[in-house]
Amino acid sequence: MPNGVKRALIGTMTALVCYSLLGFLILPGVAQRIANQQLAQYATVPASLERLEFNPFSLELTLFNLRLGEPGAEQLGFERLYLNLQWSSLWRRTLHLADVELDRLQSEVRFDENGTLNLSQLFALPESEEAPEEAETEPFALRVDRLQLTDGALHFEDRRPQEPIDMRLDALSFELLNFATRAEDAADAVLVANGPNGARLEWQGQIGLAPIASTGQLKVSNLDLATFWPYVRDAAPLALRNGRLGFSSEYRLDLSEGTALVLVLENIEAALSPLDIDSFDGEPLLRLEQLQISQTSLDLAKQQIVVGQVRSHKLESWVARERDGELNWQKLFAAQPADTAPTTADQPAAETEATDNGQPWQVLLNDVQLREYQLHLADRVPETEVALELGPLELDLQDFDSLGTSPFQLELATGIGRQGSLQAKGQLQLEPASGTLAVQTRDIDLRIAQAYLSPFIHLELRSGLLSSDLDVALTSSEPLAFEVNGAAEITQLHTLDTIKNRDLLKWQRLQLEGLKYNHPERLTIGSIALQQPYARFIINPDLSTNVNDLLIDQPQGQSTSQPPEASETSEPLAIRIGGIKIDDGSANFADLSLTPPFITAVQELNGAIGTLDNQQQAAASVDIKGKVDRYAPVSIVGSLTPFDPMQSLDIATRFKQVELTTLSPYSSKFAGYRIRKGRLDLDLHYRIQQGQLNAENKVVLEQLQLGEKVDSPDAVDLPVRLAVALLKDTKGTISIELPVQGNLDDPQFSVMPIVWQTLRNLVLRAAQAPFKFIGGLVGGSQEDLSQVAFRPGTSELDAPARSALDTLVAALGERPALRLEVEGMSAPRMDGPLLAEQRLEQEYQSTWYSILQRRGDKVPASARELVVPEDDKAVLLEGIYRSRLKRQPPAEWRELEDEERAARMRSAMIEHWSDNTSLLRRLAQQRASSIKDYLVEQGLADQRVYLLDTGTTEAEDDRVSTVLHLGAE
Repeated sequence: MPNGVKRALIGTMTALVCYSLLGFLILPGVAQRIANQQLAQYATVPASLERLEFNPFSLELTLFNLRLGEPGAEQLGFERLYLNLQWSSLWRRTLHLADVELDRLQSEVRFDENGTLNLSQLFALPESEEAPEEAETEPFALRVDRLQLTDGALHFEDRRPQEPIDMRLDALSFELLNFATRAEDAADAVLVANGPNGARLEWQGQIGLAPIASTGQLKVSNLDLATFWPYVRDAAPLALRNGRLGFSSEYRLDLSEGTALVLVLENIEAALSPLDIDSFDGEPLLRLEQLQISQTSLDLAKQQIVVGQVRSHKLESWVARERDGELNWQKLFAAQPADTAPTTADQPAAETEATDNGQPWQVLLNDVQLREYQLHLADRVPETEVALELGPLELDLQDFDSLGTSPFQLELATGIGRQGSLQAKGQLQLEPASGTLAVQTRDIDLRIAQAYLSPFIHLELRSGLLSSDLDVALTSSEPLAFEVNGAAEITQLHTLDTIKNRDLLKWQRLQLEGLKYNHPERLTIGSIALQQPYARFIINPDLSTNVNDLLIDQPQGQSTSQPPEASETSEPLAIRIGGIKIDDGSANFADLSLTPPFITAVQELNGAIGTLDNQQQAAASVDIKGKVDRYAPVSIVGSLTPFDPMQSLDIATRFKQVELTTLSPYSSKFAGYRIRKGRLDLDLHYRIQQGQLNAENKVVLEQLQLGEKVDSPDAVDLPVRLAVALLKDTKGTISIELPVQGNLDDPQFSVMPIVWQTLRNLVLRAAQAPFKFIGGLVGGSQEDLSQVAFRPGTSELDAPARSALDTLVAALGERPALRLEVEGMSAPRMDGPLLAEQRLEQEYQSTWYSILQRRGDKVPASARELVVPEDDKAVLLEGIYRSRLKRQPPAEWRELEDEERAARMRSAMIEHWSDNTSLLRRLAQQRASSIKDYLVEQGLADQRVYLLDTGTTEAEDDRVSTVLHLGAE
């Protein structure tokens, strides 16, 4: 072998040996020592590299057991890092790594309370001088054929939330193929990791750096939401009891220079099952069995989220309005803790960038189905908490656009309370606000309104169910305009007066057919049907009503009146009701201001009211019939313009056979007598035309009998019993007609005061001039029947007296309830002297009759039949004077002539008997008897004529009148 070759071979072998020694032994040891020196110099925590191997021929570099951190609490490290450098890197000017293998990477990622990342504090690097800005250069040339991470682990801890987050990713593996920093082709990559509590992370995709872009698929399985829930707790005080999330998506990320950030997520699928959330106080807020989202995409550049399909099952939520008027959920999300996690410096810039374009995000919901939802609603603002259960609730939603520019389909069905239900189906649009809905409700319990009524009225809503079939069309929100068509009914309404604990208003069914409401212009109701309506109205002793008692006084300053500007500008609502039908209605009325109280009832109320329209002057027909106290018929027939009754009204109201005993409280108060029996027929006919009233009031009282007298300060001071007797005809009927006319536009004109005044005047006129009143019943005679005139000194009836008594007999025949009282009268001045002469003549006859008997002469049967001779009267007068006056004639009369002496004695006797009350009383009694005898002879029952005690009077026109009185049986 030539020496040159031999030397070359030896040199080469020597070089290889030296190269091998340097590469395998010296260089790894030196590199390890330098590495550990650098770690010791710059690392802030204990750091070491255990071993380093290098193959200088294959350029394979392996690092073993790098550890940064305290022993047992390392923050970063790995068990092995293998790098296979290719010789081609020398001439291709690209760092080419055929293989990179990283085994058992261990990392601790920690954020302290101030947001400081532990990894950023591992090294204390010297401050570098600020280099001048250089033009952008290409990235470092690097090519990795395969990078593989196996069995890695990541421990993450974040102490910024109030409750720190502590989680760990295990079995972390990552594989990257064909990665190059300057190549346009993307590298393939796969990432798999196991999270806490069975969670799993899977990612597969492509990564490119020129430009920076990535596509792939991301999948998160069985993620326990409790892991990251402290972030939510800092935003809202919600306590997670249970919750798991599954998520998968295809994505596309593009960070090409000069273009906006492109992030597109497609084929998103998410599953939340279950989810249980409570408040910090332990009150349940949300229970969800399942929520699935699929066929969903997100485009960051377009700011658009398209949700293809949502399926949710069995959500249960509790929603409450608290005492301050805010919702419990609203208060939860409004409450922000004082020590929320600090934001990074980059966050405001990101938020600003996201909102700079001013475009709202668009959310499209193509198909949403919610099933078996349950909402527990509560309102704690009223004094008594209101609770309402909604469910099972089912909702279908299609084609929803958050921008609101296109219509979407809605179908809702839910139970309300124990037995109610609500269904709604239709189409809505948000911008401009419009839509149509078919709404159906069944048996919604109206008692839910009780708590809202209680502060204003003492009323208990015992029962009431609302049902409806409505078509709702919304045409505008500004101003609000919508239309409602359909029908509604309220059944089994029952309200109770809680003060007296008795029924106030109720009905079996209220039906509204042909309902059409155009807001805010017109309300049209085709017909209203009331079945078995009932109402109670009471007048209290202080003349207030039971309705007044029910109303609760509100504190000063509260007003529900309409704002002045609204009331001034708005037009009145046009109302048209096609008709009202009443079936089997009833009512109770009581007037407790009377003693005893007046109480009555109306039953079997049936009838109809015609068309009511406040935009037209057409009169509505009225035809209602019923019964008072079960037996007395009542009817209301006619027509009226209800919204302007002054324009036109023609109503006839008739009450038949009403028992007057029910009106006894009124007669006790205003007449001073109770009613023992009787019946009432009342015909009221009121006609109004252009404000002019023409009313006819006809009252018929049958067999009215007054009872005992009652002390009442409001009773009229009139002889009521007499008035009743005067008004009764031969059949025991009182018929009164009270016409009223007047101008209702006159504020001084009032109907009822005129009616009562007319009735009072009739009674007063009859009571004050009863004989004139009854005289008018038999031919309208104007003669005074209240007295009978006699000639002085006699009780014989002359022709005028008999004529007046004949008229009186006929009039009393028309009023059988009247009785006649005769008060015999005498006039001492006119009757006395004549009675004295008659008495003196009787004394002559009696004395002469005795003388004739003693002589044995024949005498008539009575002394009144004797005629005493004038010559004998002087002798008889002497004896009469002595016997009746009990004294002798004066002695001076002896000197007088016989005729003068007889005249003196006669005058003394006349004077003695002229003032004799017995004679005057007897004459008065004879006159009363003459009147009674004549009346009885003419056919008047003697039981109806009473003789009163006698009296005295003064004669007029040479006549002495005996007074007659009328009384009631």
